[in-house]
Amino acid sequence: MHHFHYAGRQLKCEGLSLETLAKRFGTPLFVYSQATLTDHYRRLDTAMSGVDHQICFAVKSNSNLGVLRVLASQSSGFDIVSGGELRRVMAAGGDPRQCVFAGVGKTEEEIRLALRHRVYSFNVESEAELHRISRVAAALRCRAPIALRVNPDVDARTHAKITTGTYENKFGIAFETVESLYARAARLPNLWLRGVQMHIGSQLTSVTPFEEAVRKVVPLAQRLKERHGIEFFSVGGGIGIVYQPALESGQADWWKSPAGSKMLTPERYATRLLPLLQSVGLRVLLEPGRFISGNAGALLTRVEYVKRTGRKTFVIVDAAMNDLVRPAFYEAYHEIVPTTRRPGPVIPTDVVGPICESGDTFCKERPLPRVKEGDTLALLSAGAYGSAMGSTYNSRPLAAEVLVSGSKVAEVRRRQALKDMWKDESVPTWLRV
Repeated sequence: MHHFHYAGRQLKCEGLSLETLAKRFGTPLFVYSQATLTDHYRRLDTAMSGVDHQICFAVKSNSNLGVLRVLASQSSGFDIVSGGELRRVMAAGGDPRQCVFAGVGKTEEEIRLALRHRVYSFNVESEAELHRISRVAAALRCRAPIALRVNPDVDARTHAKITTGTYENKFGIAFETVESLYARAARLPNLWLRGVQMHIGSQLTSVTPFEEAVRKVVPLAQRLKERHGIEFFSVGGGIGIVYQPALESGQADWWKSPAGSKMLTPERYATRLLPLLQSVGLRVLLEPGRFISGNAGALLTRVEYVKRTGRKTFVIVDAAMNDLVRPAFYEAYHEIVPTTRRPGPVIPTDVVGPICESGDTFCKERPLPRVKEGDTLALLSAGAYGSAMGSTYNSRPLAAEVLVSGSKVAEVRRRQALKDMWKDESVPTWLRV
């Protein structure tokens, strides 16, 4: 479930009107629902209660301190991919000892930082990285907890840019070679072989690829437990969410709960995977991001102009691809709804931003209600890979973010001031007037 809904004509986040929030905080504005974040975390936690487990929220999906604090309060761990993300987790009150450090390009400085703060484990992506971690740990006179990321060569059947579990991808270590690498790692005195990890991709809407990968890796995990005493098996993340609503009688249903029959729920996920994982006798780590935060957020934007060119209707809004890049980058679908619902027909509409790129488009020829200048629209399911992928392209300031809890709201990131975009830049002395 999520907590964005219409109450009469007004679209609300929990108990607050999104129209009111847009007027108070301005647009573009990201709005997050605390109830949705906690509900999604608890549902997955409950579904996996049949095994000893730890959920590690993928910080890359949404790194706002307010969001991270909500999850830390639920005893969540965190999946991090940079030293900056580790610092963010600690700033939000998260425990670095419940962090797993992933990513293919960890620097020596990042490894030192993570070791000093005693992260739970490094997800190691290559033999070269393994030796680097060993050298850094030796210099610090400690043992580094590691898990090799095995690439099971399983096609997740998701978008090409977010598939990670085949040999065409840059991630992980080939399944056929990983055991021999564990044997070599066991001879390095500054490494602690703590677990094994896999991750096959993001936005999976079927449990079948998960089951296929787990079935393949479970025997490997059992052998590693017997030979090296590993403690955990991380199955990665990737549980998808509903972006596109159901259609009823050929008309778009402007807001429908993503509890539809085709959704991959935590319960369906656990029903298929728990019997496989229970037999291993290892702690199970999960690294979801999008599932927890995706439907917990919306991006509010104001209509600046309505432009009609021949048969085309363009709705030009003040949000852009620098605020939410997924439609331009992944051709991703986000449902777009008015914050104030009015009766009337729908018309094919292109919703576009102000950036000087043809790709700055949120939808094309989508049936939407007629809108006018000054109206507010909500781009739904924007809580993952929205603000976290934001930029200042075209010298546009980063959007503001708010967190809603019932009838309370807090600004968890102020809108970036224009001058702050260039505060760290300077003009060379020889060019100064």
